[in-house]
Amino acid sequence: MNPRVAFSSLFALVSALMLGMAAGAVWMVPTLYLQQALPWLAIPAGWLLGKAMRAWVRPPGLQAALLAALAMLLAAIYVNVLMAAARIAGLMGMGLIDALHTAGVGLLVQLADLGHTSADNVWYAIGLGLAALTAFRASRQPDAGG
Repeated sequence: MNPRVAFSSLFALVSALMLGMAAGAVWMVPTLYLQQALPWLAIPAGWLLGKAMRAWVRPPGLQAALLAALAMLLAAIYVNVLMAAARIAGLMGMGLIDALHTAGVGLLVQLADLGHTSADNVWYAIGLGLAALTAFRASRQPDAGG
């Protein structure tokens, strides 16, 4: 493997991780505003993450699909952890950052696991599959003949 391909793959992985966290943070905005879990937002999040990975990873295919699925999984985990931290912050009268630091990753992951249902997992699985499918499919090229 030459260094250019290795750097490109590493950059795609880091980009997928950052996009997943960004999608989770954006997903958190309507969740906090409506004060309820919105697992169905996994569908538009998965589609957008799939489109982003398809545009960045060349050629689109298995690598793009795996990265999109990873980004969607990270987004779902991140929004649930942020919801748990927001609940702790609200109950204890502290800021979100303080709640994140005080609770720690282990407690937040356990609270996130307790806070969602198996129906939520179905929505997340649909979003994950949609992300992978969207990233895997090659985009259509416009007709040159008109």
